[in-house]
Amino acid sequence: MTEPIRNLLSRFDVSLKKSLGQYLLQDPVWLERIVAAGEVRSDDRVLEIGPGIGSLTKHLARCACSVVAVELDGGLIPLLEHTLAEFDNVRLIHGDILSREPDEYMSSGETSATENYKIVANIPYYITSAILRHVLEASVKPKLLVVALQLEVARRIVALPGDMSVLAVSVQFYGRPQMVGCVPSGAFYPSPETDSAILRIDVFDQPQVSVSDAGWFFQVVRAGFSQRRKQLQNSLASGLGIDREHAISALLAAHVDPSRRAQTLALEEWVKLQNKLKLSLSEI
Repeated sequence: MTEPIRNLLSRFDVSLKKSLGQYLLQDPVWLERIVAAGEVRSDDRVLEIGPGIGSLTKHLARCACSVVAVELDGGLIPLLEHTLAEFDNVRLIHGDILSREPDEYMSSGETSATENYKIVANIPYYITSAILRHVLEASVKPKLLVVALQLEVARRIVALPGDMSVLAVSVQFYGRPQMVGCVPSGAFYPSPETDSAILRIDVFDQPQVSVSDAGWFFQVVRAGFSQRRKQLQNSLASGLGIDREHAISALLAAHVDPSRRAQTLALEEWVKLQNKLKLSLSEI
C-alpha cells in the first residue's frame, strides 16, 4: 500500500515550498496520461525536472530505458532515494536545471545518453518560461517534451495569431505545441489555485522558419511585444531605439500594416519583418 504523501513528508521532515512551485501530482490516472503523451518506450532516455517525491519518476522508470531526475531542493533527496530505491534505471541529481546545458545531465562520465532523449516533467510554475527557453535553445535538444504546467500558460503557448505572445513565438519557433489534457487542481498535493494542463511539444530538427541570426530575430520579437497595446510602428521604434520612419519602412517592406499589434503576427511575418529591419538598419 502506498504511504500517504502527508505521512511520507512528515517522516522525512520535509515541508513543501510554495516558493519553489512544489505542487505534487499524485493522481495515478494523470501520471499515466503524462507518460502516455510522451510515448515513453523501453529505448527512451528521459530527463525529469523537479521529481518532487518521485510519483511521476516511478511511472517513467517502468517504461523508459533510463530516467535522470534533477531536483533543486536538497531536502527531498533522502526521500527520493527511499521512494525510488527499487529502480536501478533512475539516477538522482541534486542540481539546478538552469545552471547547465540540459543534455549534460544525461551524460554519465564520458558516456553520452542523448539518443532518444525526451523531457517529461511536472515543472514548477514559477520558472516555466525560463525552463522552456533553456531547453529549447540548448545546443542539444530533446526530441520531445511533455510537461504539466499552469493551464493559462499552456493556452498562451498554443495561441494562434491574434493572441500571440513572446512565449508563444519562442516555443513555436522550435517546436509544435499541443495541449493533450487539462488536469484539475485536485489532482495535486497541495491543490494549487489554478488548474493545469499537459502540454506536448514535438521539437523540430531545425526551426520551423529559417533565420540567419536567431538572436536578432528574438530581439525584434521582444521589441514588438515590449508595448503590447501600441502599434508595431511605435513599439518597434521604442524597443529597438530607431526612428519610427525606419520602423514603418521595414513594416511596409515586409507587407505588414504598421498599425497592427504584435500579437496579430504569425511566425512567418516576424521572419520577414526582422529581415527587412536588418536590411534597413544596415543602410543607415
